[in-house]
Amino acid sequence: MLNVGKIEEGFVLDHIKAGMSLRLYHDLKLDKLEDITVAIIKNARSNKMGKKDILKVECDIDMLNLDILGFIDHNITVNVIKDGEIVEKKPLRLPERITNVIKCKNPRCITSIEQELPHIFVLTDPEKEVYRCKYCEEQYTGRDL
Repeated sequence: MLNVGKIEEGFVLDHIKAGMSLRLYHDLKLDKLEDITVAIIKNARSNKMGKKDILKVECDIDMLNLDILGFIDHNITVNVIKDGEIVEKKPLRLPERITNVIKCKNPRCITSIEQELPHIFVLTDPEKEVYRCKYCEEQYTGRDL
């Protein structure tokens, strides 16, 4: 049996869809942070989901971008850890606006020409999880991940 020790201060992302933990690791830019400890657990057994991934990160919770996480999967459980214990569960929601998480796929969009422009998408239909590019109105559905 796999045994991953507890963390003293940080967060645990639980109920991640199986196979998505590495994407979260990169999208949250955890690979760019120095002096943090990260445990990636893939395909763990889950009564609720069948299989799931888990990320355990030992660093300040303020380093976590909840908007990116909410966009990728707002059903992930975020457990905040202090002194080795869960002190809070942060709820996730679909963010109203996301910046530089996805890129506009419209070749005529200004972001294709002006490389330094941020890729900004605005939530236009929360029920269907539809985002539109701020510049060209190109549609992107979060479920297409």
